[in-house]
Amino acid sequence: MQITTGLRGLLSSPAVYDLSQSIMGAGSMRRTVVQTVLAQGNSKRILDVGCGTAEILRYLPSHTEYFGFDISEVYIESAKRKYGARGRFYCELLSEARLFDLPKFDVVLAIGVLHHLDDEEARQVLHLASLCLDSNGRFISVDPCFAQNQNPLAKFLISRDRGQNVRTESGYRSIPQEIFSSVRGDLRHRAWIPYTHWFMECVK
Repeated sequence: MQITTGLRGLLSSPAVYDLSQSIMGAGSMRRTVVQTVLAQGNSKRILDVGCGTAEILRYLPSHTEYFGFDISEVYIESAKRKYGARGRFYCELLSEARLFDLPKFDVVLAIGVLHHLDDEEARQVLHLASLCLDSNGRFISVDPCFAQNQNPLAKFLISRDRGQNVRTESGYRSIPQEIFSSVRGDLRHRAWIPYTHWFMECVK
């Protein structure tokens, strides 16, 4: 669930969304995902759930086989205009039926997705991820997170996020525990602009 009215409704525009992401330092976060997380192990074939405008492709190696899913038609059209030759893009929810048409993946990404979903919806995404991952595949997510002693401005900004299911570290950890054999995470505080992210890696 997310708020799409008022000022936050402006984020439905791909240009406004990309600009706001840039201002908030999303480029640095995406580089961290690629350099720190995806660099560990095989990551040649990637499924990106809730890919938005697919800006992660700016940081991925050119040989990456990329599949992006998002329910926003304007985001997907923007992704196709920018990166059409770099990936395959689907304007739809990922479903179990769709998995029959897809290959197995080394990595499933969900960047900024879980905090838009309630626990049951989030578990469904993780369940689908487990089905389409290869034997040594990994699910990787990044979401805003509430934490003790976090910067008050970070807490305020996170509380104003479009997503209405921002969790604590333990809240995020509880979702995949019955689906994946290994769940690891890292709480990261950014100094400028103050923000807190929960990076999570789940292994089959």
